[in-house]
Amino acid sequence: MKDRVPFRLDGSEPLVLRRSPKLEPFFVLSPYVWKDADQGYAMLVRVVNRDDDPQKKVARVHRAASADGLDFTMPDEAVIPPGAPGDDDDGGCEDPTVVEEAGTYWVFYSGYSVGKGEATMLCASGPSLMALKKRGRVLPESDWYRNSKEATVVRGTDGQWRMFFEYSAEKASKIGLAAAPALDGPWAYQPFDFAARPDLWDAWHLSAGPIVAQSSGAPIMLYNGATQSAHWRIGWATFDPDFGQLRARGEEPLVEPSDIAGDATDIAFAASAVEREGDVWLYYSISDQRLMRAVLRLL
Repeated sequence: MKDRVPFRLDGSEPLVLRRSPKLEPFFVLSPYVWKDADQGYAMLVRVVNRDDDPQKKVARVHRAASADGLDFTMPDEAVIPPGAPGDDDDGGCEDPTVVEEAGTYWVFYSGYSVGKGEATMLCASGPSLMALKKRGRVLPESDWYRNSKEATVVRGTDGQWRMFFEYSAEKASKIGLAAAPALDGPWAYQPFDFAARPDLWDAWHLSAGPIVAQSSGAPIMLYNGATQSAHWRIGWATFDPDFGQLRARGEEPLVEPSDIAGDATDIAFAASAVEREGDVWLYYSISDQRLMRAVLRLL
């Protein structure tokens, strides 16, 4: 299913993330950026300590602020720290997504459980990013939709909320869909026909990404796809207004990783997007350690 490419890539540049010497060595990825009335641009970002033992790398979610959407400052204190032993997020908190509704911040994030060895979609909410309260798991128990993560949350024309998310099945990452009448649920799984495409750049793995251009009546998802060897790229797909039907999908990736050197992973992974007049700022990470902003011109 082909159609006119809706964007032109007008370049990309690295984000500046100013932080204390304590956090300077940490990995940073999954930059969720939005326009905030109080802060200019706000960001939640996944921060991971370095360690030779993978079991000792524990993610937490930090906030950052910027006047221009490119140069951010990040305080030391995490807004969503790992949970206590036995909690669904005792092994780390990852990949935040933010929805601000009626004066409340809702943060959907992936909690990694040490005991289960997998992720669960969790939520925290509060009147500010510094006053978030963990609310627990979001999606119903399921033997199929396991290892849920990477939420994208939007409201449909019918008033229902839609949550696109990554899950693991058949040795691959796939995109699932859930719907709810309110952000606090109850969420119910929905059919969603969006499959990997053999012989193309998204031949094996898929993960949800930010949605833009909803007001046009043909919303666009900037999704993530990969080969079986997990070489992730960012592409696009358009849907009908309530995401019941796929309209078009790009055959070539829109954004690929650049300047990959040494043992860095071959990954470009979309996290969020800010719509502006005539263009879109796409925020993504490269090699799970470099934060980037691409400018996409609407055509």
